[in-house]
Amino acid sequence: MTTDNDPSTGSRRKPWRELPRSVRTGIEDVLGGRVTAATSQRGGFSDGLAARLGLADGRRAFAKAVDATTAPAVAAFHRREAAVNDGLPHGVPVPRLLGAYDDQEWVALVFEDVDGALPVQPWREGELERVLDALTGLAERLTPAPRLNSADTSPRLGGWGRLADSPGSRVKLGEIAPGAARELERHLALEARLPEVIVGDTLTHGDLYPFNVLLTDERVVVVDWPHAWTGPAYADLVMLLGSVALGGADPEPYAARHPLLTGVDPEAVDVLISAQAGFLLAAACSMDSADPGTDPRLEHMMTALGLASLRWLSLRGYNSGRKQR
Repeated sequence: MTTDNDPSTGSRRKPWRELPRSVRTGIEDVLGGRVTAATSQRGGFSDGLAARLGLADGRRAFAKAVDATTAPAVAAFHRREAAVNDGLPHGVPVPRLLGAYDDQEWVALVFEDVDGALPVQPWREGELERVLDALTGLAERLTPAPRLNSADTSPRLGGWGRLADSPGSRVKLGEIAPGAARELERHLALEARLPEVIVGDTLTHGDLYPFNVLLTDERVVVVDWPHAWTGPAYADLVMLLGSVALGGADPEPYAARHPLLTGVDPEAVDVLISAQAGFLLAAACSMDSADPGTDPRLEHMMTALGLASLRWLSLRGYNSGRKQR
């Protein structure tokens, strides 16, 4: 399965054959076998390799690899993902890390292969309900948050302050999200509450969008954990529901009946939704579309998800003084 013309997949993927021989050998050493087939996989926006591998002895695996000299941030994400996966408790529905290769110039992670598929987008009702149900169990297994062999990372939330401080970003915000530009002060007020809202003792995925979920016949598997952080049990749920709005549906009925949001202050949810949109739009507005180093698909997806979160926030009527659920 290739990534050609797939808007949910980054445009800077590298095929197996283009990896340095030393990196391919390092991955084969982790696997203890020779790779005879490699197929790039859909989903996600990291630079470098993201491929399902077939071995000469019939085994399969999944590998991701990146050049740390040209994409140091992605390399840091890969290294942290290895640390997070090592610390996840048994039974959490994530791919098992088989090993890593790191020569300081290239970083590669090798996982067990998951025979699953990405959820269809826009969401199908049955698949969405499966994932929403799975999030309850995931939060239970990850509360209290396990100790990781890596420092906790800051959540990928918030960005309205950065937008306000950057004249260039404010101009771009006015072009891609004029409503948000007009309501910037309101979002800044919500962002001021973010530190109190993100307090919690659950390890959250931190980047839970449909392209980081695999559905098998039996399981919902959550992949790509470099952005995990400790916070409220409902944080991943709120993030995922933003993608429901991306498909044109109203996420609110799902939020209203989900057990992870029972008793939660609706204004706290508003803060998270706004902060999610702020992070995405600030990142998109900081990208230079004319720069050949910019991934246009990533910029487009961040913009679309940010606008979707804003639509959900608008549907909630976030300044109407709702009572707790």
